[in-house]
Amino acid sequence: MSDIREKLFYEQKNGYDLIGTDERLALEDYCRGYMDFLDSSRMEREAVRNAVALAREQGFVEYVPGMALAPGMKIYRNNRGKALMLAVIGEMPLSAGAVIAGAHVDSPRLDLKQITMYEADEMCYFKTHYYGGIKKYQWVTIPLELHGAVVLKSGEVVNVVIGREPGEPKFVITDLLPHLAADQMKKTMTEGFTGEGLNLLIGSAPYADDGKDRVKLAVMSVLNDMYGITEEDFLSAELAAVPAFDVCEIGLDRSLIGGYGHDDRVCAYAELKAIFDVQSPARTCVCILADKEETGSDGVTGMQSAAFDCFMEDLCAAQGVPLRRCYENSFCLSADVTNAYDPLYPEVSEKRSDSKVNYGMAICKFTGARGKSGTSDASAEVVAYLRRLFEKNSVVWQLAALGKVDQGGGGTIAKFMANRNIDTIDAGVPVLSMHAPFEVVAKLDCYMTYKGVLAAYSDR
Repeated sequence: MSDIREKLFYEQKNGYDLIGTDERLALEDYCRGYMDFLDSSRMEREAVRNAVALAREQGFVEYVPGMALAPGMKIYRNNRGKALMLAVIGEMPLSAGAVIAGAHVDSPRLDLKQITMYEADEMCYFKTHYYGGIKKYQWVTIPLELHGAVVLKSGEVVNVVIGREPGEPKFVITDLLPHLAADQMKKTMTEGFTGEGLNLLIGSAPYADDGKDRVKLAVMSVLNDMYGITEEDFLSAELAAVPAFDVCEIGLDRSLIGGYGHDDRVCAYAELKAIFDVQSPARTCVCILADKEETGSDGVTGMQSAAFDCFMEDLCAAQGVPLRRCYENSFCLSADVTNAYDPLYPEVSEKRSDSKVNYGMAICKFTGARGKSGTSDASAEVVAYLRRLFEKNSVVWQLAALGKVDQGGGGTIAKFMANRNIDTIDAGVPVLSMHAPFEVVAKLDCYMTYKGVLAAYSDR
């Protein structure tokens, strides 16, 4: 009777029941590299800078249109310092299609407004505009760092990082004390904190003169000493407040990783490591690190931009292949995170369908919301292909959904890739506390996502 049950029933298994000692060591080594990458990549500009540096170490060279392409060549194109595309040229022509993995390197945060600095009652603040979907209350009373770039009138780019190094000052958004919060506590979580109320406290000591805005002047003097900037330079700046938490292991068993920005730099790193490790691929392998996913993938560095098409068109032109022919024969893993089932909040999940921590790389046939709105909904044939591929390569994996049908939903870059006539499916790492300032992932799931992307790149 047990034989027929094993033959006919589908049963998911915890990944730790499926791997041995060697893989446990491999996943620990992989995750050390990932934690280093995440710790130094708080913004998309930093993630791209770090990715380019790692790629160069692996022999990748910047692609120049018209460059002759040969199998095994490793190339990249940097899109305005905020997005990146890499490729390893395959043995087969691009008419056979490419194997694409696409992730994003932006994460929810608090962007500084262009006219940002002000003084109120001898306290100095930065005005912010939140970026992406956040729970505003989570960003109050936690330490924050300042990251980004200021572009001077001359065009010079000044990179800004304050609060990352030990001993550097940090910033905070204050909250009411419970003793005086009777009215506040009657409000919903949405009403209790407003976007315009998320103002960053940046100073309180006045400048030694008799003028107005003395605290603001003192703070601006510090910034001028550090970076040579003036208040007017904020007009052409991209600065953001991000959580000042170090990436760390979570749990007495050290099986989890906590940090800011797992969504989606955990999948971005998996793609990077996979394209670095692929050897003599049959089809051209492409890695996309996109920007602006958290705000709809618009803009010149988002996945709806023509930048990716231009890159692929250049590669196809070098081989005399129509771009449309390449796309229709290509396959894409939209490598983005998904919701992990949380036993503390079971009411929003459909337990049989949602991904679970330590059950491996999560494959989402569709994302979207409610009636599958805003999804690409991969075909059954694509899912069957991954079943075969992952079994052949011993990838621990699971199917996943994004909570109960009527509860809500979300999207990724998958639909934008599918709209290009590319077979696309979502795949990535389950996350606890997604979009929070401090997210949690499992080491095993991180490693298996890398292993899954590498299997796709290496498939023959």
